[in-house]
This record gives sequence, C-alpha cells and structure tokens, in this order.
Amino acid sequence: MSKMPSATSFDSTFALLRNPYGFIPKTCRELGGDLFKTRILLQKTICMTGAAAAEAFYREDRLIRSGSMPGRIQKTLLGEGGVQGLDGAAHRHRKTMFMSLMETERIAALQGMSLHMLDSYAPDWEARNEVFLYDEVREMLTRTVCAWAGVPLPEAEVATRTAQLTALFQDAGAVGPKHWAARWARHRLEEWLARMILQVREGELQPMHEGALHVITTWRDLNGELLTSRVAAVELLNVLRPTVAVSVFFVQTAHALQRYPEWQEKLRNDERLLEPFVQEVRRLYPFFPAVEARVRSAFEWRGYRFPQGCRVLLDLYGTNTDPRSWDAPLEFRPGRFRDRAENPYDFIPQGGGDHYTNHRCPGEWIAISQMKAFCSFFVNAIDYEVPDQDLDLETGELPPIPKSRFIMRNVRRRQ
Repeated sequence: MSKMPSATSFDSTFALLRNPYGFIPKTCRELGGDLFKTRILLQKTICMTGAAAAEAFYREDRLIRSGSMPGRIQKTLLGEGGVQGLDGAAHRHRKTMFMSLMETERIAALQGMSLHMLDSYAPDWEARNEVFLYDEVREMLTRTVCAWAGVPLPEAEVATRTAQLTALFQDAGAVGPKHWAARWARHRLEEWLARMILQVREGELQPMHEGALHVITTWRDLNGELLTSRVAAVELLNVLRPTVAVSVFFVQTAHALQRYPEWQEKLRNDERLLEPFVQEVRRLYPFFPAVEARVRSAFEWRGYRFPQGCRVLLDLYGTNTDPRSWDAPLEFRPGRFRDRAENPYDFIPQGGGDHYTNHRCPGEWIAISQMKAFCSFFVNAIDYEVPDQDLDLETGELPPIPKSRFIMRNVRRRQ
C-alpha cells in the first residue's frame, strides 16, 4: 500500500479559505496525483479531484454523508435533518420526494413564470438610471419560486425573505457577524415555513397539490410518519434556497455574454445553442468549491488507504476544469457541449453520480432551465449597456460574482 501524499502545512484551513477554488487542484498538481491528506479545521481530511475521484466519492458502500458536514454549514446552508445528511434507503426515499417535483411540465411551468417575471421587471429597469442585476434577479427568483412552490409571500415580506434566503448560500462559509446573521436568517425562515406547514396540516391553508409546499407537507418517511414540521421546513428551504441561488448563475451568464459578445448573435440566430452556452457557464464559472463525505468503513483506492471516519473533500471546480477530461479547459467553448456524451463524474457543478440515487442536486435541471430562459431574454427581449466597472470575479468569495453586482444602464425592451 502506498503512502498518501500530504500537504506541507499541518492544517490547510486558511489555505483553503484564501483560495477555495484552486487549493485542492493546485496541491494535487504539485504532488503529482489525484489526492492528498491534510487537516481542515484540525480534522484529518483527504482531498480529491478529477473524474475518477468523483466516481469513487459517489460509491455509497464507501462514503456516507451523515455527520460529514461541519456544524457551521449545517446551521446556515443546509439545515439539520434534510436530505443532504441521509444515506441508503432513507436518502433514496427522501430523494424520491424531490424528484417528484422535477417532472418536465413542472420545470417548464417554473421557466414560464420566470420569463413572465423578467418581462414584468423590464419596464422598471427602463425607467432607472442603473440596474444592479444581482439584486434584481434575487428578488425576482424569490417571488417566482414561492409562487411555483405554493408558498404565500406577502408583498411586504419580499425584501426580507429575499435577504434571508440569500444569506443561506452567500454567507454559508463566512465567519464572524455574517455567519451569525446567516444562522439567524435560517432560524427565521424555518420558523416561517414550519408555521405554514402546520397550517396546511390543520386545514387552514390549502396549497396547490403539485406544489412543493403540499408535496413536502404530506410526505411520509419509510415508517409511514409525516416529517416533523421543522424537517419539512428544512426540505422546503431545499427547494426555495437553491432556486434563489440560481441568481448567481444569472449574473455569471450576463458576465459571459459581456466577455464573449460574439455569442450574443450566435444565440439569437440559433436557440439550440442556448443549452451548450449555459452548460459552459456552469462548467467554467465556479459556484461551490467542494462537497464532503466521510468514510463508511476503511477501504483502499488506487493503492491508498482511506481510514474509517475520515473526512473526504471532492473538488468540484477542479474536476470541471481538469485537462484530462477537457480540451483547453480554461477557455470558454460552448461548442464542446454539442452532442457530448453525458458523464456523471467529469462535469459536476452541482454534484455527481445519479440524480435519483446519489447526492447529485435534484434542482440541477431547474438551474439549466432557468439559465436558458434568462439567457434567451437577455439576447432577444432587451438591449442594455454595461458601463465601466470592475467585472473581475471575486473568487475569494462564495459564490463569486463581480463586486459591482453587475451594473446595467439604458435598458430598453425590443419591439
């Protein structure tokens, strides 16, 4: 058995925080392999990158999610008791609940609602001197996903719920006041939704049956029991939060349209290019840097021993830009996705493996659909100007967008 390569420092927490998207792939390259051992938050951790590593990572007989996520992430991004922390039959059963929301007609309905919302926002954009795109689309998606899920959202609460939902993903990795604000945001959101779930169960609120509120409220676990109101609230947030987080992809899509302007005309002339374009945005623009699991029982992979209980981090961005899987991986080439055979392990912006059985995000299809709608609207329905601003992505932030939040001016609807 080979000795596993090791990072030079005793603990790599600060190195990871300084370079969240580059630390794992850079260290792997320096050490000449796909993995290395280190400590993160003083815990022994194995870091991995690449398609082969991803395939090993999603072996349920080797790695589990239960107890793997740091408490600070549980208290902000994910919540406690949700599908991300389940394994085996319990995970597959809960995943079925989410996949029932991903039927083609439901995704199409959400896309149509987003296009309608974009059209309704456009007149206000026309009337304003400057539009901060990130702020606008976060609010727009909050309204849209709540309506789609059957969650009542009074107008007076839109700004508050938008800010709270944003804090869950934008400040998930923060420290200090931002972290505590994100924890408080989750607490308030879970209270809000738990009350709503109890109202549905008591017959005081009657949401549409196909909506996430009704499906999650009435879902029963493997023992035939309803989810507790708090766990149901966590799972409902697992629908609302990721959809609002697509606002990051929207801004990154606008960024790509600005940086590669030749694609605007291509997309106007051939709508079949929409999906390759947004897939290349998802591949090349970073979102979350890594996913985490723990070793179920000791095993050997490629001559290296993985001890029981050890934390394992799988690098997402480095896998999506691995030169062993992608030609010219750091170049923006949407054409690479035309007629490309699907591989569940070399393209993993929202996790890898199978949507139904593994921990790949069930909302991935929603993200793609929403991005296509946004991209089509921006190249076909409006004209706008992008004034001078710093459009560099803040890769030290999670997730990275321009510090300016992408400013637009002179927005005009096309006739």
